[in-house]
Amino acid sequence: MSGSAGPAATEKPQRLLKLPRGRTLDLGGLPDDLPCIMGIVNVNQDSFFEGSREPDTGSAVKAALDMVGQGAHIIDFGAESTRPGSTEIEVKDELARILPVIESFRAVSDAVISVDTRHPEVAAAVLGAGADIINDIEALARTGMAEIAARSQAAVVLMHMQGTPQTMQCVPSYANCLGEVFSFLEGASNRALEAGIDREAIILDPGIGFGKLKEHNLALLKGIDRLKTLGYPVLVGVSRKRLIGELTGKDVQERLAGSLGAALAAWLNGADILRVHDVSQTVDALRVFREVRQ
Repeated sequence: MSGSAGPAATEKPQRLLKLPRGRTLDLGGLPDDLPCIMGIVNVNQDSFFEGSREPDTGSAVKAALDMVGQGAHIIDFGAESTRPGSTEIEVKDELARILPVIESFRAVSDAVISVDTRHPEVAAAVLGAGADIINDIEALARTGMAEIAARSQAAVVLMHMQGTPQTMQCVPSYANCLGEVFSFLEGASNRALEAGIDREAIILDPGIGFGKLKEHNLALLKGIDRLKTLGYPVLVGVSRKRLIGELTGKDVQERLAGSLGAALAAWLNGADILRVHDVSQTVDALRVFREVRQ
């Protein structure tokens, strides 16, 4: 896909995302010129969407392999729910859930592995077990996290969040949401560079639903092109979130169609990576959309 102008672009610059162990992921030349698809596998029992919960190692690995077969380029494993109102879990509990999954999946697949964690100890363990990307809702804010990523040559997802998962949806407030998120991500990416993380290993995420109301989320989705002026790939995760429910009036189990609409719009607006629950349906929608627009 295009690294900067969405599916209508005629020039498609190659952009390699650097990964550990000399690996790369080509965000500019994926099959069918589609955006990079990140499939979500939650190794817990309390994520907001029941369909993404795979609480044991066997089912989590199977779900991930199925997603790879459906067209996912990255599998994002998480063991701690960060839905609105959730509380932080103990590191030992997160490790007990996630580490066997990473070890087992890496033993049977060379697909790119992302781990959704904010804990440095967890990041160090999963990177040692073969993970490639640390997807951090706190944008490497915790002591040691940036250094662990730099030493491992891991790619990182830097996300914006106002508040904490427990408090973020209480009273979100911005004078200019897009401008404030832009400034935060600019600062977070600069700190990552200062810690020794390679520029080509950084991904930005505006944090849809993390301390934002409907109008804030819409402003961010419409402003992806501005975030891309920072010079990094942009990841968008809006699949089945509250925003889709607010726009459609549907419960989380019935938000697939709305999520597909949001994925198409995000790609059209320049998103490089789409983090989704429904890989097969998203890939189909994108392929049809691309063919019709050509």
